Order: sequence, then structure tokens, then C-alpha cells
Amino acid sequence: MQRRQLFQLAGGAVISTALFSFANKIEATGIKNNVLSTPLKLNFNENSLGMSPKAKQAIIDRLDIGFRYPDDQREELISLIAKSFSLNKEQVSLGNGSSENIQAIIQALVAQAQKSAVPIQVVVPDPTFNYAEIYAESIGVSVVKVPVMDDFAFDIDKLKQAAESFKGNTIFYLCNPNNPTAMITPATDLFSWIKNAPKNHFFILDEAYAEFVQNPQFKSGVELIKQGQTNVAVVRTFSKLYGLAGYRIGYLLGVPEIVKLAESYMSFDNTNLAGAVAAIASLNDPKFAQLSLASIEASRQIVQKALTELGLKFVQSNGNFIFHQIKGDVKTYQQRMKEYDVYVGRAFPPIESWNRLTLGTPEEMQHFITILKLFREKGWV
Repeated sequence: MQRRQLFQLAGGAVISTALFSFANKIEATGIKNNVLSTPLKLNFNENSLGMSPKAKQAIIDRLDIGFRYPDDQREELISLIAKSFSLNKEQVSLGNGSSENIQAIIQALVAQAQKSAVPIQVVVPDPTFNYAEIYAESIGVSVVKVPVMDDFAFDIDKLKQAAESFKGNTIFYLCNPNNPTAMITPATDLFSWIKNAPKNHFFILDEAYAEFVQNPQFKSGVELIKQGQTNVAVVRTFSKLYGLAGYRIGYLLGVPEIVKLAESYMSFDNTNLAGAVAAIASLNDPKFAQLSLASIEASRQIVQKALTELGLKFVQSNGNFIFHQIKGDVKTYQQRMKEYDVYVGRAFPPIESWNRLTLGTPEEMQHFITILKLFREKGWV
């Protein structure tokens, strides 16, 4: 995509710093992203820019060793992740996507409690990413859902109350930034809570979208791990910023004893060669990460400008998606968008008349905005 096209996307003579930044970066790469996919998939928070060209080449270069187990590549990836966070290798556990990491730590903590005949529950904000809930319920563990507040922030007081009224252990699953709202929980509130929590409380911090955060009040839970907190695990993924959703590489970070506990419930040989070498190449390609961030920022500005013009409320995004008002039924909105070859996010009850929109490339978002404005003309939003 050239600068001239970005001027057109911005809608006139004035173009933002973010759009200029993206234009400069995209011209320096070999990425071809100026063709719209059909249908336009803006429903799963994937990276429409794709993966790093270096990651793609790394997969191609290793095709001839696909008959070997990827032990060496797995170890190299663990070392790189540990180094990037200034942790030790014993503090990193790779997963087949971060979903496996979430499953493993929940199963491990539940088994530990059951072995000691201690009741255990999982407490989650509502709405949020639901894998922790699914995994807990699949093994007979009760899940307590605490509605978010009117501004979509976590209701920390009520989350605490849900644990205080329970005679047993509590696992808190906290997605930060939260999915689907893209809101962050400030470190001042979150860290104080975790540091002063009773010994029977454990915190899973899902930071799948942490790389996109712009709010200075956010801090990664990795800081707590460095301080030796034993009641917290951080899970992250290569699916979002690095565009490796199909290669299933996630990881859990914690103090060694927590990682060891989680590892006891991980599947053996859970890392595939293609995903490992792609993740390694991605970590060694900071320019692509910067390009991804510039693309998302340009798209964010395009969408926020349009939503503001249409008078549709939205949450200030700290992810690669925007949670915005549609003034109607989500399922109907979904179906209507699908008729125009655009896939948008599902409903997230109990919140009504709001939709989660993945931020694709600037071209994709301009196409989406054209359809959204058509919907306004039809009285659908």
C-alpha cells in the first residue's frame, strides 16, 4: 500500500502520524496486503497483515527436516522467550496455543486442591474470554461469573467478595486487556490485590493482547513473577501480534514451581516444528512487530473516526479489536454483515447492542466503514 492510498483512506489532505508511520513501514517490506480477502474476517482477532516474511521463510527452510522431532527448536524458543522477559528457562512453559496453557494450569490447581480435599472454584468477570470457564466446567468445577461494571471495567470488589464467601480455594481468571472490551485493569489496582490476596487465591492473567496496549496504567504481570509471587501465572500467545494463530504457539510464565505444576498437565511433544521456527523468526524480526502495531493503530484511527461521526459509542481500545455500540440485536447485525461478506464478532451477553470488531488492515477497515455507513442509511445501526 502506498502513501497516496493512505491519504485516500484517511479521507483527505490531513493524515495522522500513525498512518504516516504505517506507510513508511509497509513500503520497506515485501508484504502484499492491498487485496481484500473474501469474506472479510473481522471476527476472531487475527492479524490480517499475516505473519512476518521471515517467519514464513523459516517454515519453508525447515520443510526438509519435518521428519525430526523439534526438540532443538523448542529449546531455542523457550530460551528466546525467557530472555525477552529477563526470566529463566524454568519460568517458561510452551503450549499448543495459550488455550492449552490455560487448561493445564486450571487442571493442575484443581487436582492439587482435590488431593487435599479442599473445595475449589473459578471466578471470572462477565463477559470475558470463556476458555477458563469451559475447562473448569468440563471437570466439574463451579464457575462464578461477576458482571463487569457499567463502564465495562472489572468489578474488583465483587470479584473479591465471590472468593471471600467461598470456603476453599479460588482461581481468578483475568484477561488483561479484557476480551471482548479491550479494557485494561490498572496495575495499581491489580498488583495490590494480588500481593495482598489470601494464600488460597490464585490468579491467571491472560495477556494475549498485551503487546497492543497503549494505556500507561497497564503493567504486565511478569513484573509480579520477577518479584517472586507464587500465586500468579501469565499466559501469552503468538497468535495476535505475530499472526501465527494457525501454528498454535502459546506460553505460560511463572515462578519455577508454578511452571513445573502446569507442565505436569501439559501434553508431551506439544510443539510443532513449523510453529516453533516461525515464532523464533518472529521474535528476531522486531521490524515486523512494529509494522503490525502501526497497521493496527492506523486501522484503529479509521474506525474510531467513523464511529464518532456516526455517534456510536466505543471503548478506547487496548487490543487489536474495538468494542462498539451498534444500537440493535447482535445476531441480526452479524447476519446482515455476513450478507455483505463481512464477518464480525458474536454476541457477548449480558452486554447487549455492542459488537466486537477485529481491526484488520487499513484497507479492510475502510471497506468495513463503507458498509457500516450503508447500514446507517438503512437504519440498521
